[in-house]
Amino acid sequence: MADKPIRVLLVDDHQVVRRGLRTFLEVQDDIEVVGEASDGAEGVDRAEELRPDVVLMDVKMPGTDGIEALKRLRELANPARVLIVTSFTEQRTVVPALRAGASGYVYKDVDPDALAGAIRSVHAGHVLLQPEVADALLAQDDSHGGTGRGPSLTEREREVLGLIADGRSNREIARALVLSEKTVKTHVSNILMKLDLADRTQAALWAVRHGLTP
Repeated sequence: MADKPIRVLLVDDHQVVRRGLRTFLEVQDDIEVVGEASDGAEGVDRAEELRPDVVLMDVKMPGTDGIEALKRLRELANPARVLIVTSFTEQRTVVPALRAGASGYVYKDVDPDALAGAIRSVHAGHVLLQPEVADALLAQDDSHGGTGRGPSLTEREREVLGLIADGRSNREIARALVLSEKTVKTHVSNILMKLDLADRTQAALWAVRHGLTP
């Protein structure tokens, strides 16, 4: 709903970065910064306490880093979508974060409007991947024998998977296919189970790889 702002938690060990991010976001009518944390462990605690919609998470932090924090949030089944905000462009930094459950990433010098757009996008259920990072993820899958063809999917599951790859949320998929959200969730769960995938990011990549994108 337009009158319900997206609740955002900032997790970064540099106060000046958190302050800058807050300044960017406070001028957005549909985004509300609900809290801050200075490392991954505190970020997990604050995410459990505040239940934000989106967490902006740095990767490299002393103590508990962003990747470990992502893993802990997944173990706790915290529903927040995590957007990595990093100054590191190397695939060896970004790829593990995406594998740990991040919904995408932006760089710390991102334009304010682009940052707000990224937050809205991941909140809507989309996955933000640069092409070169998607290629790196697929290359790792090949080298580790993952995301093979797996069991066959039903025609409906293939439709759902294609829409996941198109960045659609469960609600948007339900509207497109004239299904209930509960039914879409069941299809998504079956897809992940059949293909032995961990999350929607891997499902989207599988779909791209096997030509199921719309």
